[in-house]
Amino acid sequence: MAEHEWMKPVRALVGKAYGRVYAWDRVNAPMIRHWCEMMGIENPAYTDAESAAAAARGGLVAPAAMLQAWCLEGAKLNNYPPGSTTENPYEALKLIEAQGYPSVVAVNSDLEFERELQLGERLYYTTRLESIGDEKTTALGTGFFVTLVMQYFSEQPGGDEKVGEQLFRVFKFKPAHAVKPSAEASAAPAKPKRPAPGISDDTRFFWDGAREGRLLIQRCKACGTLRHPPGPVCTACHSFEWDTLQASGLGTVYSFVVMHHPPVPPFDYPNPVALVELDEGTRLVAQLVGVDPGAVAIGQRVKVEFATFETSDGGDIALPQFRPLAG
Repeated sequence: MAEHEWMKPVRALVGKAYGRVYAWDRVNAPMIRHWCEMMGIENPAYTDAESAAAAARGGLVAPAAMLQAWCLEGAKLNNYPPGSTTENPYEALKLIEAQGYPSVVAVNSDLEFERELQLGERLYYTTRLESIGDEKTTALGTGFFVTLVMQYFSEQPGGDEKVGEQLFRVFKFKPAHAVKPSAEASAAPAKPKRPAPGISDDTRFFWDGAREGRLLIQRCKACGTLRHPPGPVCTACHSFEWDTLQASGLGTVYSFVVMHHPPVPPFDYPNPVALVELDEGTRLVAQLVGVDPGAVAIGQRVKVEFATFETSDGGDIALPQFRPLAG
């Protein structure tokens, strides 16, 4: 496919580095505790000062996976601390969008950590536009894969120290239903189908159970710990032996989001998606159905139901969804 002429100034931005974005707060114990509570992590190195002081670390540290959280702007969009850059590291996306590619979806994000963070450290990150791929056509639509790299630093008296790096890749595209059909194409294009999930030996039981109308959760044979998503080894006792438990399908909304933009076919919007805590004790992410998106609430009681959808590979898949219980 020949390159668009308008892409030349966009590609000229590749390699551009954008200025610092500071964290609002120094690394602190309350934020660590809140994050651990939400993630269900109970490592004393993060929350028990006395235990952490007696361990090899010598004091509390922040979970490595919190790295991005320290420099987020908060509930108010683009509200960054004084001294942060006013440059827009997403200017390439804006230029592509202006050419008729309105939608964006996150593809993947990889975090690398140099070391654990100590209480009191002040962080900032810089951004570099790493690459823009050639124009591609996918099941979602036609567009460009854009990769950004954020490097995180801790301010130190002897010179700032790099503590981690994040690769963030998005697909900036025009949705498949918005692509102009060819003369031979039907005037009414078929509605896009759901992508087929990746199924492995570790997850096949879950999808087979869903097809039978059963919600199966992986259970460690050694210690009885439930885990979802499924995996080859127990995170509690490291045993490789497991079986399954058929869940009742009852649970509560532990957390939720309502997706509005960008609309990604074939989902309907607004699209409520919940982190459901099953009565058996583990959690899983699923779509909510039969509910006003504005009426979803944490603690709401829900029950599983199964729906079958055609997939983009010509097959079908049964998915667990959750519907609020009356009252």
